Amino acid sequence: MLIRSRPRRLARITPCLRTAVAALSVAALLGACAIPKHPDSSAPPPDPFNPAAAQLLDDTSWVLSAWKSADGTARAVPSKDQGPLTLKLSTESGQRHASGFSGCNRFMGSYMLKDGKLSFGTLASTRMACASPGGDIEKPFLAALERIDRTGVQMRAPQQMQLILDDGDTLMFDRTDK
Repeated sequence: MLIRSRPRRLARITPCLRTAVAALSVAALLGACAIPKHPDSSAPPPDPFNPAAAQLLDDTSWVLSAWKSADGTARAVPSKDQGPLTLKLSTESGQRHASGFSGCNRFMGSYMLKDGKLSFGTLASTRMACASPGGDIEKPFLAALERIDRTGVQMRAPQQMQLILDDGDTLMFDRTDK
């Protein structure tokens, strides 16, 4: 008799199990439709002038995208097809080394990151003569790298770096993979 009672109990429980499994499946599907929102996606962007942000500059490459004078006017910068002004910050040799293209010539030297500020040691460059627009901006660009007052770094997309000069000019750089 025990053998016969098991199938009968199972026959009575099976409709309940089917209903429970169906209800759980529907609940799981509805729960999957409500994709959770990551808490950081609605957070305001971090302060680019936070001193800790400048420490993220090691081993990065940048292209000058805009130069705004203190009065708000934009200064012309060479476009990518004319040979953009670049800045590479590397620690590959165990020391902080800066290099790049300044419009006509290549430059190189050391850089420092202290108290959230990027600064450069003496920069050396090649000595080619240029009559192009890049040649016109080269001297002011290299001089600007010696007069950085504040450094802003935004590592969220789009990744950008701002160099605020002591005269109020702002140089904007976009990160590049090169």
